[in-house]
Amino acid sequence: MSKLSYDEKVSLYYEKKNGTTIPTLVSKYGIAKHNIWYIIYLIDTHGFEILNKKENNKYSKEFKQNAINRVLLNNESVMRVAIDLGLPHDSLLQNWIKKYKENDYNIVERKRGRSPTIMKKPKETNKKETIEEEVERLKKENLYLKAELEYSKKLKAVVQARKNQQQKKK
Repeated sequence: MSKLSYDEKVSLYYEKKNGTTIPTLVSKYGIAKHNIWYIIYLIDTHGFEILNKKENNKYSKEFKQNAINRVLLNNESVMRVAIDLGLPHDSLLQNWIKKYKENDYNIVERKRGRSPTIMKKPKETNKKETIEEEVERLKKENLYLKAELEYSKKLKAVVQARKNQQQKKK
């Protein structure tokens, strides 16, 4: 779904109220029919002020719990509850419900921002290898590389044999 600006949402609303059909609006704005209906119902319920984009809304656990309970316990539709609460889109509430069920009916707050472990650089140790340790490490590495080379030779031979066999069949 492409994001619409405030002006596009207002013009979409007025066009629908003036009789423009939904398929025409779908092709003009490039958004799904469901999203057009959602915008119209949202404006009808809350007015145009609801369209002013609020950056990074953070909803409390209680707010989420009440919204989820209205859907799961009171059997209200997701779209109706989302419109009543003024959510930017009903998929937000659907995601809350999905995560609520996945977490054994517990609301888990999503941690925001970058995790501190990503920001830390691994510490480099200045431990110097002794000559014996270096020789041992290099022997192991050499053995590994020889085995890898042997494996690739055998694999190449098997592939070549299969190609030869396929050519004989033709």
